[in-house]
Amino acid sequence: MTTHRIGYSRVSTLDQDPSSQQDALERAGVDRVFVEHFTGTRASRPEWDRAREQLRAGDTLVVTRLDRLGRSTKDLLEISQWLEARGVELQVLEQPIDTRTPEGRMFFTILAAFAQFERDLIVARTKDGLAAARARGEPVAGARS
Repeated sequence: MTTHRIGYSRVSTLDQDPSSQQDALERAGVDRVFVEHFTGTRASRPEWDRAREQLRAGDTLVVTRLDRLGRSTKDLLEISQWLEARGVELQVLEQPIDTRTPEGRMFFTILAAFAQFERDLIVARTKDGLAAARARGEPVAGARS
């Protein structure tokens, strides 16, 4: 049985550049890279869905950082369970995670919680900044009043 190493790269907006992620994934020897320009807060993302279609038992999903895979603890844990149920390993290049071991699964869970915490802080700071701008009477592009 031939196994594959499938890379997944994600940036949240079109003006962000995924090149450094793609380069790292290629250096890690992936067979194919799926590049997403989509928020990580949604479970269904076009390139993520395509990557999942390619993954088979014995394959390895490779990402540069855990927050590229998802931003909420719930989402990351669901992805981890999905991978495990299909016999797919997870390799996170910048955060050495090995989901085959109890320690690796614990580390994954801890990092997933930190990713959620970081996301919550970003949302809170953005809301605070928008509220302050509105209070000063400044126009806020793209924000709901």
